[in-house]
Amino acid sequence: MKKTFTELPEIKLVGITCRTSNASEMNPLTAKIGQMIQKYQDEGIASKIPNLKNPVATYCVYTEYENDFNGEYTYFIGAEVSSFDEVPSDLCKLTIKNQRYAKFTNGPAPMPGVCIDMWQSIWAMNSEELGGKRKYSADFEVYDERAYDLNNATLDIYIALE
Repeated sequence: MKKTFTELPEIKLVGITCRTSNASEMNPLTAKIGQMIQKYQDEGIASKIPNLKNPVATYCVYTEYENDFNGEYTYFIGAEVSSFDEVPSDLCKLTIKNQRYAKFTNGPAPMPGVCIDMWQSIWAMNSEELGGKRKYSADFEVYDERAYDLNNATLDIYIALE
């Protein structure tokens, strides 16, 4: 897993959300993220989003943290937009403020294991290994054309730093 640092400008996203926790996600009876991803794909939600900036990129955001990665958070899946004009009422808007990130990129590997492994490595890092103290504002995964082949997917995870 390669780590770099970057600062990104404000990002506007449109998609769907749910409230969950990592503890809930470990139990198949209470897990919600897989259902949200399935709904996003099955209902063609990306095709309902106006003003798309990059139609091939999907964002999965973890935000509104209760405290840290052990508490509840809001999970968001959607796409970046140039504006919030004409967003359907059944979709959610999310603005990620400009901030500094530790960006992690994996080598190609099978999904969803590669994503789970990346997060477990990130959770195990202290602030020094991470490159700063986590901000717990909005962390996200970006899936683009490099993730189309689910057996050889590459993705980026951005961790907000203070």
